[in-house]
Formats: sequence, C-alpha cells, structure tokens
Amino acid sequence: MTTSQQPPRVASLTWGVKQSFRNYVAAAGGVIEVDGGGARTSDGEFIFHAAPDSDLAFDANGALSGQGVFAGEVRFTAHGGMLSVRLAELRLDLSATGAALSIAERTYRLDVARVDLAAAALGVGGQLILPTTVTMDGYQWLGDHYPPGTVLDPVRLSVGVASGS
Repeated sequence: MTTSQQPPRVASLTWGVKQSFRNYVAAAGGVIEVDGGGARTSDGEFIFHAAPDSDLAFDANGALSGQGVFAGEVRFTAHGGMLSVRLAELRLDLSATGAALSIAERTYRLDVARVDLAAAALGVGGQLILPTTVTMDGYQWLGDHYPPGTVLDPVRLSVGVASGS
C-alpha cells in the first residue's frame, strides 16, 4: 500500500442479534422497528452503516484497528410493551483483551456481546464474519433469557475504501 492509499475501512456492520429472539418477538405479535439509517436484510438481520466518526479499518497486517461507530436503531416490542429492547448507537470496541459490541442505554454504554476476533472467517463478498456471545449486560438487556456465553448471531463487517480526509 502506498502512502496515498487509505486502509480499507469498515463501511457497515450487519447483525441479527439472535434469530430465536427475532422469531419470538414476531410469534408474540410484537413489532421490530428499524430507524435512524438502519436497514433490515431479507433474512431479518440489521444493517448499520458506519457513522462519520467511525475509524474502524484494517491495518497493513490485515488486523482491525480503530473503533466502529454505527448509525441506526432497532426497537423490539411485544406483550403490550412488557418486552421492550432498544439497540441504538451500536459500537464495535477493540481492546487489548478482545472486542465487544456496545449500545447506548440512557446515559451509559452496555457491552452486550463479546466478539471473537480470533475466530474470524471470510464470507461472501469479502465480508468478515465474527462470532458473538452474550455478556452479563447482554443477558439483562435481552430480558434475562440468554445466559452469558450464549451464542448470538455473528457480526458481518463489510469494507469500503475510505475517502481521503
């Protein structure tokens, strides 16, 4: 890569949370709403596009670096509002000990899923597929139905080339 080329940046993140959770909301007569720039795939998963302040990219060695900040919001409601789960301001946070998906919850952030960078696989169209599992905060966020360590839907990252700053 020459100095004038920008590293491939993550352009979007696709995540379905957990298919059985989506199925439950639908079977209970609930509603799944997508807003704020998010979209839904034909498989029922959710696409979040990188926000302007996102700098998640692949470095020269092919490793992820930076922080992924993604636009969009998903609301799951059922049982007359007794089930109410909001996924907003999704972030992929990298640290020395691994990676996590976090969401905005009132005035703080919750790490709702651990992301296994070591088990990454390449998918269709060059997407990077990353396995995820529920954290303790994620267990509470999803209504205490999926204990910590439960496998969630994988995260799929799609890249694009960043424009020069």
